[in-house]
Amino acid sequence: MKKIFSCVVLLFLCSTSFAQNTLPAFTDEADAFFKKYVAEGKVAYAAIKKEEKSIQLLTNKIGAINLQGIPDNSKKAFYINAYNLLVIQAVTNLYPVKSVMDKPGFFDKTVHVVAGEKLTLNDLEKKKLLQPYQDARLHFALACAAVSCPPLASYAYTPNGLNGQLDSRTKQAINNPAFIKVNTQNRQVLISKIFDWYKTDFTKDNQTVLSFLNTYRTDKIPGNYQVGYYEYDWRLNNQ
Repeated sequence: MKKIFSCVVLLFLCSTSFAQNTLPAFTDEADAFFKKYVAEGKVAYAAIKKEEKSIQLLTNKIGAINLQGIPDNSKKAFYINAYNLLVIQAVTNLYPVKSVMDKPGFFDKTVHVVAGEKLTLNDLEKKKLLQPYQDARLHFALACAAVSCPPLASYAYTPNGLNGQLDSRTKQAINNPAFIKVNTQNRQVLISKIFDWYKTDFTKDNQTVLSFLNTYRTDKIPGNYQVGYYEYDWRLNNQ
């Protein structure tokens, strides 16, 4: 009986060690991929299409990764990287395409394998990231392959650097005049529909969307400004 128990413990430790060893390797490879194919938030889909094996190898690893025994911050970083890579792969499969909206079910019907689970992109976003972590900054790390999405980072998210990376992406987006359009003359601010679609994420603890924005803005928006939403541009974030 002791031998059986020892074997079970050994197998568990080995599987955990294997997962911890493969996850850093995956993160390094994802980082190299983003650095190669992403610039200023735009993706070189044509170049990826020519070298499709690179994205296929990464998405294969996304499916095979074992998250058993992995700390929360490592899981969180993995799921962000997985989401962004799976979006890129799905676009590459369709390329040339003008918009992900040209493909019905792109976010809510097409199934991907993530750490052994079958998930749509919406499942991955909501069930693995937004719901468990309750972190509104995630909206500025996840890129949906559209011009109006917060710009995609040209690096992978890492467990140790995650908090700083999320702060950085949030500040970068919210201080970008193309993303948050302030009109001082009319005392008006036009913001992304992300703040409407996911309003509850930005208004926790009696916070307003405007106060959330001002938490990260260098130039604060006065509280008496009228807030509106501009049309979401679903054209591909293509280089």
